[in-house]
Order: sequence, then C-alpha cells, then structure tokens
Amino acid sequence: MFPTESDVGISIVLVDDHAIVREGLRALLQSRADLTVVGDVSNGLEAIETVVNLTPDVVVMDISMPDLNGIDATAEIRRRCPATQVVILSVHATSEHVFRALRAGAVGYVLKESAGQEVVDAIRAAHAGRRFLSPRISEVMVGEVPATGDNLSDRSPLERLSQREREVLQLVVEGWSSADIATRLDLSPKTVETYRGRLMAKIGIHAVPGLVRFALKHGLTHE
Repeated sequence: MFPTESDVGISIVLVDDHAIVREGLRALLQSRADLTVVGDVSNGLEAIETVVNLTPDVVVMDISMPDLNGIDATAEIRRRCPATQVVILSVHATSEHVFRALRAGAVGYVLKESAGQEVVDAIRAAHAGRRFLSPRISEVMVGEVPATGDNLSDRSPLERLSQREREVLQLVVEGWSSADIATRLDLSPKTVETYRGRLMAKIGIHAVPGLVRFALKHGLTHE
C-alpha cells in the first residue's frame, strides 16, 4: 500500500551537494512525527526532476551546487510546481543572496550555522504558507524592502543576466567547454558563445579566472 497523506505528514525533498549534510538533515527531520523525507538529491537539475515526479510539500535547498545553483532551481520549481514551497538552507548570509532567493520564490531562508530546530520550524511555516527567516537573516534584512522590487538589479549584478546566461556562466566556471555546454543545454556551440560574450559584457569581466571569482562571490557555484 502507498502511504496516505496523514501517514506521510509534510513530505520533503532535500537538495545539497554534500551527502553528509543530506544524511544529517534526514536524521533530524525523520525524528519528527509530522515530517517525512521522500527524496534527496545533490544538485539543482536533479531537484527539478525529483520535485516534478514526487510533488513534495516542501524542498530544503542549498544555494551553491554544481550543474545548477539552488536559486535558479527554486525559480524553476516554483514555476512548474507552484504548490511546492522552498526553504533555502545556506552558508550565505548576505542581503543579496536572501533577496535573490525570495525573488525566486523561496518562502524560508535558514543559515546552516544555525540549522536544527530552525529548519524544522521553517518547514512547518512554509507548509502553512508563512515566511520564515533565521534571526540573523532578519537582522540583515532590517530596513530592507522585500525582494519583489524593481531595484534588485542594483543589489546583485547577477540580476543583469538572464536565467540562460546564468546557466552558461555556471557551466563555464565549472570547466565545461562550449561544445559540452551546447550539448548539455541543447544549444548550438555558436549560441553558447553568444551567451558567453553577452554575459561577460553585462558584468564587465572578460577572463575565466575573473568569472570564477565572481561566481563564487555571488553563490552561483560551489568551491
């Protein structure tokens, strides 16, 4: 027999590129009677596929991951599965990361350094349709306008890029060739080069080492 909704409680998918983090979160959440982890994956692309297949209530999402970062994955999950809520669990505590995550559709943001009961509280809040921010994040956000305003591009240069340009940037700094990126994104190599030239012009960086530093600084990829 398949479990009923009452058996499962709040269904959760975990997304983090570190297996030990996923295992720790699973143990923490499974110890709560009302929470059930139904899947865990290691990057944003797998997250999208898994959420579409499982339609969990809540996704707990890291930001800096290979292949596709958590913020762009959040935006795609919210587009394709609007009933699934997303809670970000990240080491990044800057207002830029929080604004981008909220703008992408996340309803919660918890810092890994304070994970534990906060993650549980954030999941329950998300399932109830409420926003949850770690206390330290709330302090960072004091006096800030929620991330739905038109001035987000002033906060993050990543907002100057389209989602496709961010995808190309992430794969470039992870060492993929234009041909490999073209195959991965179902584009022509010429189109990839066009995206690459356009994104470099937009952020004013024209060498790969600079792109790597930029991507790491803004949480687009992992170290």
